[in-house]
Amino acid sequence: MKASSLLKLYLGRGVLAVAWAAVFALAHDPIDALTIALLVVYPLIDAVSSLIDLRALPDGSERRLTMFNGALSTLAAVAVGVAGMGGVAAVLHVFGAWAVVSGAAQVLVGLRRRGPELGKQWPILIAGGLSFVVGIFYNIQALGDGASLDVLSVYATGGGVFFIIQAGLLAWRARSPRTQTV
Repeated sequence: MKASSLLKLYLGRGVLAVAWAAVFALAHDPIDALTIALLVVYPLIDAVSSLIDLRALPDGSERRLTMFNGALSTLAAVAVGVAGMGGVAAVLHVFGAWAVVSGAAQVLVGLRRRGPELGKQWPILIAGGLSFVVGIFYNIQALGDGASLDVLSVYATGGGVFFIIQAGLLAWRARSPRTQTV
């Protein structure tokens, strides 16, 4: 994938995640039809991003991981929509499981993109690693009495910010091609 295409994808994905987080923070309590719709939309942002990413990838392991992540995110959208009818704990379990698996896939894709044209991918690697860890936390939190969907806005904001930072680093790198520290 070309750095310019990835820059646009990362920037768009990051901005959408931050916007989603702002809307979700205002609308998630109580769980109603709007909340469930928003819960479905978030993994769909990831699924559509994977589809866009997939169009530019050659055959190989990165392509297979991206296809897997797109399919996983589509299934997560359906599952989190159904879980929304079961309450906060059910949503956190589904969202957490999706965060663990998609975070691991994101780390693997980031590792494969660490070449000279696409930079070091540190923000993407951090975001994927945090997604993995936070997903485990969500499943633990869902077992307790104080489970809350507030954490999902923080999750989306963090992920969005890391994607925006990566887009900025790719833009900066494009302006100074001799720099290898992205």
